[in-house]
Amino acid sequence: MLTFGEYIFIIAKSRQKALIELTKFPSAKLSSESRKYGNAKHGRRRRTVLTTKKSSRFLLVLALLTASCSSIIDRRDVRPLVLRDVPAQRLAYRFEPDIKVPDDVKVDDAGDKIEAIQIDFNTRRQNDALLRTLRSPDGQRALVLYGTEDQPSPAFSIDIYSSDGNFLRNLTPPDVSCVFPETVAWSPDGNFITFIAHRGVKPTPTPTPPGATLPEAPEASPLPSVAPAFPSVATYTTEQIYICNRDGYDLKPLTTREGLIYFYSSWAPDNHSLVALACRESEWDAREKEYKLPAGRPRLINLDGSERLLSDELSNALPAWSPDSSKVAAAFDADVMIYDAATTKPTQARIRLRDALIAASRVYEVKNSARDKTGHANASKAEPASQSSIPASFNPIVRLAWPVPEKLFMQTAYVRLLPNDSISTFQRWHLLFISPQAAALK
Repeated sequence: MLTFGEYIFIIAKSRQKALIELTKFPSAKLSSESRKYGNAKHGRRRRTVLTTKKSSRFLLVLALLTASCSSIIDRRDVRPLVLRDVPAQRLAYRFEPDIKVPDDVKVDDAGDKIEAIQIDFNTRRQNDALLRTLRSPDGQRALVLYGTEDQPSPAFSIDIYSSDGNFLRNLTPPDVSCVFPETVAWSPDGNFITFIAHRGVKPTPTPTPPGATLPEAPEASPLPSVAPAFPSVATYTTEQIYICNRDGYDLKPLTTREGLIYFYSSWAPDNHSLVALACRESEWDAREKEYKLPAGRPRLINLDGSERLLSDELSNALPAWSPDSSKVAAAFDADVMIYDAATTKPTQARIRLRDALIAASRVYEVKNSARDKTGHANASKAEPASQSSIPASFNPIVRLAWPVPEKLFMQTAYVRLLPNDSISTFQRWHLLFISPQAAALK
């Protein structure tokens, strides 16, 4: 399909050719009798007819050219390109290293503090530990994450409260243990709730030693039950993503792959699907023994439970949605992958940044070494690193953020996990300018 500029060029050339042909129109040839006898009246009539024909032809060509221009200008599919229109494999980019901490990137928090809910826990639920509260998008409700005495430390339960501190209902059944509190989320439209959980581990009674006498059981007395009646929900030994409606009903597992650990999920801004990270149980255990961050394979999960594996490579950087929900970005060591997420014919693009990050790291270390103890520049002491050596500040991508369509932020760092804490060094931010204007619609 021709672009708008190519159409204009063809029309201009056609118009120029038409004008040239009109100027070369053969002159009128009078009959021999008219030339012989000088019949001026007959010659004038013939010239008038020929002039009229030339004018008619010129007007016809001009009308056709005008109609062509109007039809192209008025076409509905000629519009400025946006990110959604351009396949991932045809995006252009520009890399800018070592920028300041971007203002557009949100800082992770533990949820807002709702004082009324905290008061309820302090007065009525002193045996439960309030961990986090998540207000719904409309501000009317809140998800309350809390731990109980009979749960292991990583596990927690979820209740639904009104924003004014009134308890509404329990969300999680007693045989389901929630994990990864950072992944509990409302959908952007507030109609769904998602969290990650596995089958709860019920405490087993201690066996009675041989020869011990048991106390007599007290006579049973009927007691009212305050526990809600939960419908049967499928559970798994490994962590799966669960989904329910905003009232806490219709709870079901969204993923059902026993043996896979889903440890991260994030809603698309337009609610059409989620992006998640998952790994095999053996891969999780191996990295945990080495005190490394968990790494998983990125995948898209639709609301009907169908999945699309984006890559078979492991990544420890959380994937990020584009603001219009049309694409997903993931990071693998020093490469950034961009995937189409909202099309029946998805493409993908790999942006290799290893050489650019190494070059930027050399510049970064030269600038740092060029400063003396007083903090002033001292270029005479700066010595560039060897071209063959890898700078210490060259580290993998550990975080992605995509706040606006044309800016994809990334953070590089070296992360070392300790048994109770993590240490990050050389935390640096970089920027990819995404240019959808460089590609054509079709």
